Amino acid sequence: MESKIFAKLNFDPGILVILSLILTVVAIVLVIMLVLRQSRLEMNYKIFMKGKNGKTLEDTFKAQFDDIDLVKEQTDLLHKRMMYVEKSLNRSYQKCGVVKYDAFKELGGQLSFSYALLNDSNTGFVMNCIHSREGSYTYIKDIVRGECELPLSEEEAEAVKNAIASNSPQPTTTTIAGGKKIRKI
Repeated sequence: MESKIFAKLNFDPGILVILSLILTVVAIVLVIMLVLRQSRLEMNYKIFMKGKNGKTLEDTFKAQFDDIDLVKEQTDLLHKRMMYVEKSLNRSYQKCGVVKYDAFKELGGQLSFSYALLNDSNTGFVMNCIHSREGSYTYIKDIVRGECELPLSEEEAEAVKNAIASNSPQPTTTTIAGGKKIRKI
């Protein structure tokens, strides 16, 4: 029995059957792939929801968000404390320089010294200790922004210069021995 439609189109119905068979096989393969994918998704969902219902899962999420809020609060607090420490550090003495010397030629051992201690803005003091046979004498001169209102001795000026040049709390030491300067860092 021949179809009038196929006779008018000059089209072999066997090709149409083969094409529909190929499309059916492709559709079956796609359905199998989708079923496998859905079963994997369901398995992952069951693992995720194992022992949990909607309420306990919501509580878990809420606890996590509360923890995040707590971490943010602590971070803000630590940031404020760090800013306070930085401001305090700028005011604290953090630069120092030492110059050892012989105040009198008859005494050796370089027991006299000048010690400068400055903060970040080069403000602080220089302390001078002079050792002689009669005793030791110590005095301090104020330093404001690297300058002193009173005249500085060569050793005091060198100690202030060393302190300004230092960027760490380790003292920079200059020893004056027989007119020669020896710098130790």
